[in-house]
Amino acid sequence: MASEDYQRARGTRDVLAPESWQFEALRRIALTWAMRFGYDLIETPIFEKSPVFLKVGEFTDIVQHESYRFIDAGGDDLTLRPEGTAAVARAYIQNGLAQAPQPVRLCYVGPMFRRENPQAGRYRQHTQFGAELYGSESPLADAEVMLLAVQVVDAAGLRNPTVRVNSIGCEVCRPRYREALIQYFESKREGLCKDCQVRLTQNPLRLLDCKVDTDIKAGAPDVADYWCDDCRAHIDGVMETVHDAGVEIRRDRNLVRGLDYYTRTVFEVGHPSLGDGVALFGGGRYDGLTARMGGASVPAVGFGMGLERLLSALPEPLKDEQPQRLYVAHLPGFEDKAYGLAMTLRRRGMAADADILSRSLKAQLKDAGRRAGWVLIVGGTEWENNAVAVRNLAKGTQEVVTLDQLFQYLDHELREADL
Repeated sequence: MASEDYQRARGTRDVLAPESWQFEALRRIALTWAMRFGYDLIETPIFEKSPVFLKVGEFTDIVQHESYRFIDAGGDDLTLRPEGTAAVARAYIQNGLAQAPQPVRLCYVGPMFRRENPQAGRYRQHTQFGAELYGSESPLADAEVMLLAVQVVDAAGLRNPTVRVNSIGCEVCRPRYREALIQYFESKREGLCKDCQVRLTQNPLRLLDCKVDTDIKAGAPDVADYWCDDCRAHIDGVMETVHDAGVEIRRDRNLVRGLDYYTRTVFEVGHPSLGDGVALFGGGRYDGLTARMGGASVPAVGFGMGLERLLSALPEPLKDEQPQRLYVAHLPGFEDKAYGLAMTLRRRGMAADADILSRSLKAQLKDAGRRAGWVLIVGGTEWENNAVAVRNLAKGTQEVVTLDQLFQYLDHELREADL
């Protein structure tokens, strides 16, 4: 065991096979569906200038407690990326995407960093898939990102996911609701948990997100009673479109989400198997975010999906699409010939291992049993006759196949194994 200095940092982990291939399979599913919806892939830096992420809200947990913020050797104030939306908004402005044909659809996959307390399934470095749609105020845009998110979850194997949605209003109607919320909770201040007593001053909408003061928040004003006509029509349009697409959607009056940039729509995706109110991930509309960063005010909506969280919720492992593997073993004196054959197989699109430790045939066959489904044995009279012995390890059978028929034979065997 290495000394303590050479252990993983707290809240991180090494992802090894076969789990690493599960991540790759889920990433492919997510990107495949994003492409089908017309989303282009974007990659932003893992760290940004800190003001980029300060725009998610001064009083959010990300900014106050969880960010990995540092001053580098050149004196720049930088932050490791804790979430994707603010970084994509910065890229949208800086790269002139407001002048591109609208709407602009972008998706990303990459690591995020938050210094939160490690828990089962929650790490200080996690992988997130996200989608962001810029340039449309239509309820169809909100519905589209929800339907993309739902389709990824469904395709991964958690069938028929559900959506919980709310509208937290806009700059026209939210101030009246915020005032009513403060007035209500101020009258209950003595009964609030310590976190909510702080939220009452700093971020009143987050009072509805509390998991402690459930009895108190049950009597809180409903934001629906304060919606302006436009906000009411917007959420009605979102819910109608998602419902018409065959996805279960319901309004949750207490849903607010944790980031300050949201306006109108907020949503979370869950599944009946996880329990009512348990979220896999969420998102919402953030029309004012680009303006906060000095750009033009552009309507936008999106979501961020933690891949670790989704993988842990799947009822069974994903098909990881690793190719069937071959192992080219050799008799003494045929090591170079065996490796040359392995290279030829790889160039033909097959996955092939070969011995590079000069082991005995018995040791090679033992190694092959851990790595592959078939063994090709190079050497002996078979090689003199331009052939190799091919052993199917699963069936325990062996055939001699000539080199001029080998690739056709292996193509057939590999396809049969994939069925």
